[in-house]
Amino acid sequence: MTAALFQPIALDGLTFPNRIAVAPMCQYSAEDGSASDWHLYHWMNLAMSGAGMVTVEMTDVERRGRITHGCLGLYSDDNEAAARRTLDAARRVAAPETKFGIQLAHAGRKASNRKPWEGGGPLQPGEDPWQTVSASAIAYDTGWNVPHALEEDEILQLVERFTQAARRAERAGFDFLELHAAHGYLIFQFLSPLSNQRTDRWGGSLENRMRFLIEIAKSVRKAVPNLMLGARLSVKDWVDGGFEVDEAIEVAKALKALNVAYICCSSGGNSPLQKLPTGAGYQVHLAEAVRKGAGIPTRAVGLIDDPSQAEAIVADGRADMVALARAFLADPRWGWRAAATFSEKIHPAPQLARSVTTMQHWTKG
Repeated sequence: MTAALFQPIALDGLTFPNRIAVAPMCQYSAEDGSASDWHLYHWMNLAMSGAGMVTVEMTDVERRGRITHGCLGLYSDDNEAAARRTLDAARRVAAPETKFGIQLAHAGRKASNRKPWEGGGPLQPGEDPWQTVSASAIAYDTGWNVPHALEEDEILQLVERFTQAARRAERAGFDFLELHAAHGYLIFQFLSPLSNQRTDRWGGSLENRMRFLIEIAKSVRKAVPNLMLGARLSVKDWVDGGFEVDEAIEVAKALKALNVAYICCSSGGNSPLQKLPTGAGYQVHLAEAVRKGAGIPTRAVGLIDDPSQAEAIVADGRADMVALARAFLADPRWGWRAAATFSEKIHPAPQLARSVTTMQHWTKG
């Protein structure tokens, strides 16, 4: 009997060969938003991971939306051309059934930062910083820049920027899109009452706070109807008075009504005051709650690194898929290991056949 983790799943007409996803991972290695040689290595590595769904990193829809100077973007013709070249190379080494997606985002008030290995934190004078933007003029933390509170016309312009990036992603050859509404970046800054204290139609009630996300989803669906659309959502702020699970369920229902195919359920990232109880599979219960409450497929994420753990999550109906990030950085062939665990088949590049002791796990059946 096929393990639950290796059963195919169809989302909005797009069939994935298994329930394993590569979660987006910022690499901070782009050149003015364009994929670099590092991305060529990284994407090709992920393409051979055994995951049926590969979601490349948070990709910003305008230059000021980048977390760092090294963040990936889809705001220029050069960005688009580099993404196409890199994706084409990844496809050449991937199993034919592997699907590739890209996560569209804007960092908002968490932009204009140093790379993690440069110490992180806001860029200082002399480091080419830029003015950040957000739903309200509230800094992320002490010592961080106070963002410009977006005006109505600027919000609508950003909706169009997401739409333009979606068109670029389609031309570059991606199979699906994911909207980044998590981890305290701009879309989530509108969703959370901690960062959104507006009194106009973009703030206050949940209906108003989710308007930015809903308008983006509507516009993207209209612009690229043939691309599957998913969303990553912080289901909980982990701060008193913040965004909560019941609100996340309502957001998921609204997205489902727009034919958004899945929700990747993460949490936190919007406040340094968060009390995040990390541990193995610490966010799985959030994916389960959204799945049951909104009736939408979910992807569980967060310290899932053991194949048996991943299998149980899917087999027990707690989520429809599992997404791994750091686990794939540490073990780029994690999908092969999972297949071997359950005696399932995968289809790696034939040049790699000698790296394992037997071919039975990808030739059976």
